[in-house]
Amino acid sequence: MRERQFLESAVEGIRKLETGLQDSIDLIAMGEEEGDQSVVADAEAEIKALKADVDKRQIEMLLSGEADKFDTYVEVHSGAGGTESQDWAAMLLRMYMRWAERAGMKVELLEAHYGEEAGIKSATIQIKGHNAYGWMKTESGVHRLVRISPYDSQAKRHTSFASVWVYPVVDETIEVEVNESDVRIDTYRASGAGGQHVNTTDSAVRITHIPSGIVVQCQNERSQHKNRATAWDMLRARLYEAELQRREEVANKEAASKTDIGWGHQIRSYVLQPYQMVKDLRTGVQSTAPQDVLDGKIDDFMEAALAHRVHGGSVDVADTE
Repeated sequence: MRERQFLESAVEGIRKLETGLQDSIDLIAMGEEEGDQSVVADAEAEIKALKADVDKRQIEMLLSGEADKFDTYVEVHSGAGGTESQDWAAMLLRMYMRWAERAGMKVELLEAHYGEEAGIKSATIQIKGHNAYGWMKTESGVHRLVRISPYDSQAKRHTSFASVWVYPVVDETIEVEVNESDVRIDTYRASGAGGQHVNTTDSAVRITHIPSGIVVQCQNERSQHKNRATAWDMLRARLYEAELQRREEVANKEAASKTDIGWGHQIRSYVLQPYQMVKDLRTGVQSTAPQDVLDGKIDDFMEAALAHRVHGGSVDVADTE
């Protein structure tokens, strides 16, 4: 049903583009015939708006990977630096949640480990919506923040790092085999912000896949059974994502070097002081409105990164305001 709704929406969107273009052409012809330049100007403005819609749909055509259509998990981890980095990780998490809301997608917080003073040490969310993984997959990597720290009494400029890991939610059509002898399951008490216990039982679940070293955890439900089921789903998704990465490396070693996911691979800088700039280090796309970016307006960065990933760097670099 979801695929059918997407296809119906796509076909209807193309029909609206065709109708809108023809209507605008007719209005231009009528305006020129009657000498009414205001009608011509309005129609030309409408064509420009249609062009922006076409550009967006062209980017969506890049989302044809095996897993692009799936929902996605997003993990955010703070780097070294205590409260400052933990606050930055929380800012990043909010940015992705705001982006998802703007895109009409649903967000669920699966687990979070909060900092003692502020921010988060780590957190995992699930974003549900068509092509959620396809849009988010280029966000994996290290994000750098430069600002005057609100936690520094001397108001010094600080540089903080946080890492983002994105992997697809595996649906029932994808089979991922996991030997139970290869995993270790631990349970612990879930805790909320400020160290307050969410409950008094060991309902949170952590699963470690010993051969790969992959660790997943879930604590959003009071039921250990539900958390365990969600954690198993997350583990299968991580193993599936690892297989997708392996295939990509085999297919194209050059592309693999550009899309490497690791703590040492910085993809974007967010500078709030001494000047204001967000710049993607892979594509060169930048914005002089970091507050808008941190409020979820990251589509320009995502689109350029997708084109860069598919075309190996042949992407028009444009500044965004």
